[in-house]
Amino acid sequence: MSFDPNDALELIFVSIENWDDVWRRNQFVCGQIARRFPNSKILFVGTARDVSNQVRRGQTADLRVPATWQVSGYPNIHVTRPLKFLPNSLPAARHFNEWMYRRHAARVAQRLGFRRPILWLNPHYAVHMVGKMGEDRTIYDITDDWITLTQSDTLTRLIIAQDRELCRIADAVIVCSQKLFELKRQLAQNLHLIPNGVDADHYRGVLDDTGPLPEETAAWPHPVYGYTGTIHPDRVDVGLVERLAKRLTAGCFALVGPDFLPEADKERLLATGKVFFTGPVPYARLPQFMRAFDVCMTPHRVTPFTESLNPIKLWEYLAAGKPIVATDIAGFRDFTPLVRIAANEEAFLEALLSAPQEVPELAEKRRQEARLHSWDARVDQILEVVETCQRSP
Repeated sequence: MSFDPNDALELIFVSIENWDDVWRRNQFVCGQIARRFPNSKILFVGTARDVSNQVRRGQTADLRVPATWQVSGYPNIHVTRPLKFLPNSLPAARHFNEWMYRRHAARVAQRLGFRRPILWLNPHYAVHMVGKMGEDRTIYDITDDWITLTQSDTLTRLIIAQDRELCRIADAVIVCSQKLFELKRQLAQNLHLIPNGVDADHYRGVLDDTGPLPEETAAWPHPVYGYTGTIHPDRVDVGLVERLAKRLTAGCFALVGPDFLPEADKERLLATGKVFFTGPVPYARLPQFMRAFDVCMTPHRVTPFTESLNPIKLWEYLAAGKPIVATDIAGFRDFTPLVRIAANEEAFLEALLSAPQEVPELAEKRRQEARLHSWDARVDQILEVVETCQRSP
């Protein structure tokens, strides 16, 4: 890799998620690049602020904050969020919103002095930006198979078309899982598999720290079976969690992360008296919450969508060192016996109950494995892809 730390890389990073305290792949990648190349400039473009929707609901606080801001601790990362005025349901309205999005991002990039940036696209719907941002090269980074998400047929057809076109015209396509690699093999000529990673040192305190636990965990009866990450019905098997909670004779389930469950599903889980929700927890505090876990669990649904994932929680659980129980899903199944894989409800319950009695040596083996999958190493791979693209005619 020939990039020099003094290089002034320019990156317009279009994200499917906003920059907040709950860190995901996009923030880890940008943070790594920003630290390695202090002279670089990164414009992180988040989701559009939906004017019509927020006005209709009377929730306009999001519209009153600055559209562009600098990330604390990262003087070379600026975040911006364009405005979206019209519903995307009509093609003409969607095209207008896309024009507004491009116009806003281009103006901010110009103000920050961007010349020939790399255009990094995470969402399929950002295909409209290719060739219109003065970019040097375009990278398409796919983290989920959005085609298989629960949604309308009309939206599915649109996603398929956007994804195919972006795979075709991007200078390089990066995927995070083997399943996504197989799905995109025939669509992208320059395809690379780069999984998610972890900062293992960030989770060292899960086993090593002592002292008071976060006060939010005080009500959790032990043993605590904990889950971290997005709580979404396309990911979490709500029925499985509900049935298991009703069968617990001791302990509880702690679901730590952004909650996107329908209200009826959440009420079902709360009614068991054994399920606790925390809402979003900042990345900086996550290891302290995990200290309260006795077992780390992933009760994901087994679907084509979850099969496409490379869950960041896998690497975080390994770095934490504590026992891990998961349904038979991609990523986790590759790390037995460090992970207990449960094929059904009975096996999942049995694994949860027996996990706290595992041999102590497994904890250090998990932490050693996590150190092999650092974000530092993943970004090395990403930079190699970028460098190869820039050398190509």
